[in-house]
Amino acid sequence: MKNYHMLTMEQKENIKHGESFFPIQKYEAHLPAVCPHITPHWHEESELTRITKGACIYQIDLIDYEVKKDDLIFIPPTLLHAVSLGSHKEFHSETYVFHMNFLGSNATDVCSTKYLTPMLNREFQMPCIFTKEHEAYRSLRKCFNQIATLYENKPFGYELALKSELLQIAFLILQYSQKNALSVSNDASDKLKTVLDYIELHYSEALSVSELAALCYFSEYHFMRFFKKHMNMTCVEYINNLRLEKSVELFEQGNTSILDVSLSVGFKNLSYFHRAFKKKYNMTPLSFIKKL
Repeated sequence: MKNYHMLTMEQKENIKHGESFFPIQKYEAHLPAVCPHITPHWHEESELTRITKGACIYQIDLIDYEVKKDDLIFIPPTLLHAVSLGSHKEFHSETYVFHMNFLGSNATDVCSTKYLTPMLNREFQMPCIFTKEHEAYRSLRKCFNQIATLYENKPFGYELALKSELLQIAFLILQYSQKNALSVSNDASDKLKTVLDYIELHYSEALSVSELAALCYFSEYHFMRFFKKHMNMTCVEYINNLRLEKSVELFEQGNTSILDVSLSVGFKNLSYFHRAFKKKYNMTPLSFIKKL
């Protein structure tokens, strides 16, 4: 069996990418028209992606980038990012998610202290999108192709070669980077991450706008505008969407009591849960359970 995973909308970023001693994992993703968004998320790992088909909008650190087939995307650790189809009809990608520790960011040498740890700590302002017009594109694409071949075929010592290619990518990208300064977008990104973290921990509870606004030191009005601007949905829509995704996870784990699942993810009204579930997945919870 090929060692890669399909990246779906229900996957959460507390998952483990790869193994402890080999923290790199391949993912293939696509956005169908019925679910045209990967909501903003982040993780400690870096991402290296090639668009294999179609086009989409990547939102990275709250900035939108339109990307198309063969473009390369590099997302540094802890950077908030999201994907949406926008006006496009389809999108497919191949992604390698890897932890900077694999490259030696936890070592005590000049490479770690001067380059890798600062990358991990977002001390560099780094380019994220590389099109065919970028002067580093051909070299980066060559590295990406070699990573794909090594990951697929796994010749003896391939882990060494993978590490070498990723270090080469870090070197190439650093040529176009500069020391980072705190910015308004970083502040907004950190506030949004704080709110999303809080929702992830408390989605099953009754959450109020005032409670979430207080995390950002915003008024309720300012917070609602802030959330809608950066998430492209209201706070209530986001919470309900997360609760529905959590309910799917529970059904897939073998929970068959619709009432119990509804209550455990935070829906206190069963009929509302039915309506919301059918609107999102185009089937009732019972129909979903029967399909498993």
